[in-house]
Amino acid sequence: MQQIIKFFLRNKTFLLYLFLLFLAISFTIQSHAYHKSKFINSANGLTGSVYSASNELAVYFNLKSQNKLLQEENAQLYNSAYMHQIGAKNTFTTDSLQRGIRYKFLPAQVLKNSYSATNNVLLINKGKRDSIKQDYGVITPKGILGIVDQTSNKFATVLSILNSTVKISAQLKNSNHFGSLMWNTKSPAIVQLTEISKIAPIKKGDSIITSGRSLIFPKGIPIGTVQDFKLDAAENFYTVDVKLFNDMTDIEYVYVIENMDKREINTLLNQTNEQ
Repeated sequence: MQQIIKFFLRNKTFLLYLFLLFLAISFTIQSHAYHKSKFINSANGLTGSVYSASNELAVYFNLKSQNKLLQEENAQLYNSAYMHQIGAKNTFTTDSLQRGIRYKFLPAQVLKNSYSATNNVLLINKGKRDSIKQDYGVITPKGILGIVDQTSNKFATVLSILNSTVKISAQLKNSNHFGSLMWNTKSPAIVQLTEISKIAPIKKGDSIITSGRSLIFPKGIPIGTVQDFKLDAAENFYTVDVKLFNDMTDIEYVYVIENMDKREINTLLNQTNEQ
């Protein structure tokens, strides 16, 4: 406090000059319309510039956030190796290098999501008019989400991976050992991969991907990482706890996957079974 008092005493002449100058300027502005107008215009210009700069700064940081999300999405697409953008806007196609099967990716938005029930279902804003059909796969930029169940003209329901009735073929990324992915209904962050042979090389942190052994998902779609694993009662197979890449409580934008060769493959398989 003493330092403040000393400051004012030491600079009292200069501070008095500033005070009188301020009063003089104020009186001049108040008594002359021209000066008052100039001052207001200058003040408005300064305020506008500040708001403009502030808004541009906010937009800049928001764009950085959006760009980061797009980069993450593109990284997932590139990491999948077989995805590339073609044709119509927001449409993706993929060629499985192992199987030569073509897939088409259609973007959609989640309108309703559940994750605390035993059999969880999502609602998306695409349906029959968008060529969405039952048993189409659904993923996010981070990984697998579920399978289309029912469709109306404009909407579709999706059986979440957090649904006790859903089984998906999945495998270890670093080998071809595969099994069935399902959910034990306990944690929305953890699903279980069963029937993995005990000779499979497996360790915590290993990546789990779709196996491509069904006609729903292409091989290589990310699922999660190995959190824990143990042998079953007969000690022949591992049951693996898989920590999902997706935060199933925070899902909005998704891709619906159409296997463009599914009809041809099914026709061929049916002909084979009839022989």
